[in-house]
Amino acid sequence: MPQQPLLVTGGAGYIGSHTVRHLLDQHEKIVVLDNLVFGHRGALPMDRVTFIEGDMSDAVLMDRLFAEHKPEAVLHFAAFAYVGESVTDPLKYYRNNLAAPLTLLEAMQRHGCKRFIFSSTCATYGDPVRMPIDETHPQSPVNPYGASKWMLERVLRDCDRAWGLKSVFLRYFNASGCHPGGEIGEDHNPETHLIPLVLQAAAGQRESITVFGTDYPTPDGTCLRDYIHVCDLASAHALALKYLRDGSDTIAVNLGTGKGFSVKEIISTAESVTGKTIPVTYGERRAGDPAELVADPALAAEVIGWKAEHLDPREHIESAWNWMCGPKGGRYAD
Repeated sequence: MPQQPLLVTGGAGYIGSHTVRHLLDQHEKIVVLDNLVFGHRGALPMDRVTFIEGDMSDAVLMDRLFAEHKPEAVLHFAAFAYVGESVTDPLKYYRNNLAAPLTLLEAMQRHGCKRFIFSSTCATYGDPVRMPIDETHPQSPVNPYGASKWMLERVLRDCDRAWGLKSVFLRYFNASGCHPGGEIGEDHNPETHLIPLVLQAAAGQRESITVFGTDYPTPDGTCLRDYIHVCDLASAHALALKYLRDGSDTIAVNLGTGKGFSVKEIISTAESVTGKTIPVTYGERRAGDPAELVADPALAAEVIGWKAEHLDPREHIESAWNWMCGPKGGRYAD
């Protein structure tokens, strides 16, 4: 029997494209669905994947895709992810992150596809009440982005009860870094992630990096975050797929290293990596920024056999700087 492919929604985006490369290296057959609102054709090895430009909210396209390609599982990355924008335009986020996947799920139900790996987020937890955060931590998202992800988790659990859909919710902490070969990387517009912003300042692409708040109850007064390398995220998706192929039940797991690094530590490490002095300005705290966000990743190790390998943020910064200084200059052509 021919190998059934995997459907990767949002596979031309930052984390999706790294996961596609990882799965191809494991000899998986891949169909990528991406509307290219934030994805990039240049992030995909087009000679090794079946690429479909389109949207998961298109019911006719979804039926045709499942009928033609018969994917055995869906890895779902397609989402809007700007927290601030989600506050000012919540309907955009609920339409894309919650309503649109319902059409995808309806097609999966009609065509008997019952494995779903969900790119979720630690934003579903909201303001932390204890640290580190494990999967039993209350889920009380404080913005529409986190709420849209939490709501889809609920939908997926209901689908499990109703028609046997089995899912893994991978709750990412702070994704960072780029492919070590420099072929693909992080290219967002606008960019909001700390490491690429710091490196853009180092490269002279922006005047300075702003540090929001220096009076947090942390060792150096700046926020602590758990940075998880994008290649570690990619490997987690492959292990989650194995978990579902083994017939296991729906579960949520955190993806992080279990250790936090401060904004000042990231800037200092970036200066060491680049050999450049990075101009910094200091601002007031931003509303809604917790002092610390660190994962307890023990359950991921226990149930899917995953542990982060890239524990030193220097590795993340070096790979991101390599992408920025490479032939593509940290940008895709399309």
